[in-house]
Amino acid sequence: MSAQPSTGTQAVDRAALLVATVVHADEPLTFADLQAACGLPKSTTSRMLAALERTELLERNDAGSYVAGPLFWLYAARHDPWEELVRLARPTMDKVGAETGETVNLSVCRGSRVVQVAQVDSTYLLGTRDWTTEDVPAHCSALGKVLLAHGAVQLPAGELEQLTPHTITDREALRRDLAQVVRRGWAGTVDELEIGLSGIAAPVRGSTGEVVAALGISGPSPRLSERREEIGRQLSDRAEQLSGLLRRHTRKEGVA
Repeated sequence: MSAQPSTGTQAVDRAALLVATVVHADEPLTFADLQAACGLPKSTTSRMLAALERTELLERNDAGSYVAGPLFWLYAARHDPWEELVRLARPTMDKVGAETGETVNLSVCRGSRVVQVAQVDSTYLLGTRDWTTEDVPAHCSALGKVLLAHGAVQLPAGELEQLTPHTITDREALRRDLAQVVRRGWAGTVDELEIGLSGIAAPVRGSTGEVVAALGISGPSPRLSERREEIGRQLSDRAEQLSGLLRRHTRKEGVA
C-alpha cells in the first residue's frame, strides 16, 4: 500500500472502499475487521472512518462496530417501496395541515430506525422545521412511540438517550406509556424531544391491518397544550381514512 498522503482520488477511493466493505458485509464490522479487509494503515483507517461518520455514510452500533449510516436509511426511505405511500398520503397530510396549522409528518420504519419521509410545513412561523433531515430517537417522539407501541420497531439495547428532563428513559414507565398509546389510539409527547416542543401521532395501517406508518403533527407546547385530545382524535380519524385508502389501493393495484 502506498505511503503517499490520502489526497484527491486516492482519498475518495479509500473512503469508497470502506463504505462498500461495510455495506456488503453480512454483519457489522469492527475497526480491526475493516483495517484488515481494506489493507489500510491504522491511522488512515481511523481518519477515514471519522470522516465517514461525520458525513453520516457510516455509523457505529451499540457494540462499537460499523454499519451503514443514516444517509443510506434516509435515501432508501424516500424511494421505493414508500414512494407510493407518500403519494397517497399527501392529500391527507395537506388536510391535517389545514385543520391544525401545525407541521405534519409521515414516518415509516427502515430497519431499526424511524424515518420521516414526508412533511407539510406549519402555517405558523414558529414551528416550521424540516424534520425529514433529523434522526430522532423513537422513544421520545410521538411518531416513534406509535411505531414502538404497535411493534413495528423495537427499542435499542442499553440505556435510552435522555434529551430533556422530560424524556422517558425508564423502560417500565415507557412500556406503560406505550400501552396507553394502543388503548387511546394516538401518542403524545410534551417536551420529551426538545423543551417547548410537543408532538401527537396516530397509526396508519396496511392491507392486512399491520401498522406501516405513523401520521403526526408537532408544534410549540403552549400552542398545543389545550388541543392535545382534540388533535389526537382528529389524527386518529385522518390516519384511519388513509389506512382505508391504502387498503383500497392494495386491492386495486396490488401495492402499498
